[in-house]
Amino acid sequence: MTLRDHAFWLRAPGEGEIRPVDVGPPGEGEVLVRTLFTGLSRGTETLVFRGEVPPNQYATMRAPYQDGDFPAPVKYGYLNVGQVEQGPADLVGRTVFCLYPHQTRYVVPADAVTVVPDAVPARRAVLAGTAETAVNALWDAAPLLGDRISVVGAGMVGATVAALAARFPGVRVELVDVDPGRATVAAALGVDFAHPDDAAAGRDLVVHASATSAGLARSLELLAVEGTVVDLSWYGDRPVSVPLGEHFHSRRLTIRSSQVGRVSPARRDRHGYAGRLAIALDLLADDVFDTLLTGESDFADLPGVLPRLADGSLPALCHVIRYPTGG
Repeated sequence: MTLRDHAFWLRAPGEGEIRPVDVGPPGEGEVLVRTLFTGLSRGTETLVFRGEVPPNQYATMRAPYQDGDFPAPVKYGYLNVGQVEQGPADLVGRTVFCLYPHQTRYVVPADAVTVVPDAVPARRAVLAGTAETAVNALWDAAPLLGDRISVVGAGMVGATVAALAARFPGVRVELVDVDPGRATVAAALGVDFAHPDDAAAGRDLVVHASATSAGLARSLELLAVEGTVVDLSWYGDRPVSVPLGEHFHSRRLTIRSSQVGRVSPARRDRHGYAGRLAIALDLLADDVFDTLLTGESDFADLPGVLPRLADGSLPALCHVIRYPTGG
């Protein structure tokens, strides 16, 4: 039996719509999932929505179950939590996370979904992809006991990195952002907060997640001698200016990238993609991460929500999309 469901599509840069889609029954080794919640990544998804993916990154930026091509029309998204309605007996009825776009029901191979631990509410589980990015970043950054760490950019990814880094013994974490309202987020996560002009210097490690040239430049300024900036930002097609004069050489500073598309080489031999995601989901059992869920809308309202996220008129860390219980 084929089901009539619906999916969100980017019709053209800056214009989204909900389209009907036919979802067939699952085959052998597949699952039919009814979506409960999806999350909107304000960074990557708004870049896609504005049509700012560089042509030379079209292949790299494809989501696992993306339909269409950049810049548009395209069905894009990757923070999906749902309930398995049909499939292997051990999965039916389970809440699962999948890297799937915004769609009411879908069919994927059973090994494409990860069971959400009982201790993690379905709504919070939309942060799994973000927590996975943060886990990978900290594997790349390799903080040490007692390190002085700054995270520049208090968005969804930066805040998650700060929350996890603060768990290292003896580490002091400062979350840095131009928005003074993010001080409340920092306090809830148990870390310090500062405006970039007032941020503490002499840092052993800075994780940059503001996706701005100014943020990257300030990250370098905050480092101690031989310190490291781990850059998590995705800049799209915007040029980035990096000050490699001044203190960069005299202090022997390091800039390195971290990106979730590859498992950090520090753990690649022991944890693949599935293992990394499982770790991220386990970490979300801590209800402190509810701090990052800053808004919620119905699926039917998604075409009007994304433009407001993209232009900044709807402030959010992770904005949750709620799906109808009847599918």
